[in-house]
Amino acid sequence: MTDTAKTSKSPVLMPEPQHTMLGQATTYHDTYDATLLTPIPRKFGRDAIGRHDFQGHDYWHLFEVTWLSPNGLPQVAAGLMTVPATTECIVESKSLKLYVGSFTQSVFPSKEAVEARMTEDLVKLLGEGVRMELTLLSDWQGDAMLPTPLPGIRLEALPEMKDATFDAFEVDPNLLAVAEDAGGEIVEEVFSTELFRSCCPVTGQPDHAGVVIRMKGPKADRAGLLKYLVSYRCHRGFHEQCVEQIFTDLSNVFSPEILEVHALFTRRGGIDISPFRSNVRSTPDTVLRSPRQ
Repeated sequence: MTDTAKTSKSPVLMPEPQHTMLGQATTYHDTYDATLLTPIPRKFGRDAIGRHDFQGHDYWHLFEVTWLSPNGLPQVAAGLMTVPATTECIVESKSLKLYVGSFTQSVFPSKEAVEARMTEDLVKLLGEGVRMELTLLSDWQGDAMLPTPLPGIRLEALPEMKDATFDAFEVDPNLLAVAEDAGGEIVEEVFSTELFRSCCPVTGQPDHAGVVIRMKGPKADRAGLLKYLVSYRCHRGFHEQCVEQIFTDLSNVFSPEILEVHALFTRRGGIDISPFRSNVRSTPDTVLRSPRQ
């Protein structure tokens, strides 16, 4: 017999977005259609959290971008969409997938023309600072898009986790605590985990991610930190909202001099999303890509 953890449906801390394509029957368009894009105001999640003072960007990698050249030859590219955390809205991910798919049977003279059209549409939808960069797969060289192991101390690999009990699967910031042996010392540490899971607030579909946390402040209780991150397992929230909630909870408990949260969500529909939030800078040294991405 297998033991099953008992969980109730996790509360949605942000209002459920209305009028999106999530969970709806889908018609796939293969000719260009910018009206497929659907914005979702960031304020839905941020008002529920109550904090707005972070910096950062959202990094979207797209691996199913294709269109036709003037002679009908299909072109295939990978895309990197960069969205500042200062934009009023995010784009609903399914609508972006459908929008990107609408280029499939549309003719464009060059990669640069597709890149410019996408950037123009996304800026109009979300706001200034949004960029789309495309790389033809035939030009894909080097290691810029290759995954690397997550940096820092891997929480689940620590010996003390073998004896820890994990029984909270709805977000619980009370699990966070300063380490008993902290002694008032300020330390700078980087932690990571590949165990993060949350759920879409509309469809309930699971979202898996690696998470990297850089923090300079009082020493954190490591078991409590991992228990806290595991407690998102049944939480319903968009990727960006989860990262901003983690940032807020860590800020409230540790008041760190430096705090950065970088989540690397796995791919769905040819798209993966990696939100980055910080109290000291807007962009990371490197846009990380986990092995699962």
